[in-house]
Amino acid sequence: MPPVAAPDPHPKETPVRTTQRLAALAAASTLVLMTSGCAVADLLGGADEPVRDASGEIVEAADADAFSIRVGDCLETTEAFAEATEVESVPTVPCGDPHDAEVYATTLLDDGDFPGDEAVAKKADELCYGEFEAFVGLPYEDSALDFTMLYPSEQSWDLMDDREVVCILVDLDGGVTGSMAAAGR
Repeated sequence: MPPVAAPDPHPKETPVRTTQRLAALAAASTLVLMTSGCAVADLLGGADEPVRDASGEIVEAADADAFSIRVGDCLETTEAFAEATEVESVPTVPCGDPHDAEVYATTLLDDGDFPGDEAVAKKADELCYGEFEAFVGLPYEDSALDFTMLYPSEQSWDLMDDREVVCILVDLDGGVTGSMAAAGR
């Protein structure tokens, strides 16, 4: 079972932004899915690995297996995550092309029994919130940018040993070209 969405525990001062995030990316805030395993596309019937150059950068826009994205990958999330609570694939693009999102951090959760959706969502949120300032250059509350995340569902945890949390920086205005690292906005 792929990703799920959750409410924003870090609301910003501007209600419009919060409303936009909840309306446009509600599913993305609690998305569940990532894995460190192999052949996930075969198990889920999802997309393939993104096409990358020798340096590892994506060179061709395509729907990629959600288990294959990594730090530095650029995405076009607005439409993909607008209605979804679970995802199997994500629309990747070269970072030089207009996009609205970028993977900025990942981590693996501790092994053991699935701790529950709420506990996994909380750990994912803590990681992504904690990594935000280091990547962007501003605290979350002072930034015009937002974030969402992908994390394991109970099914991916149990069936695929999925323990990965993927933090995704989001520019609700879109049209970004290049990396959002040290964007300072």
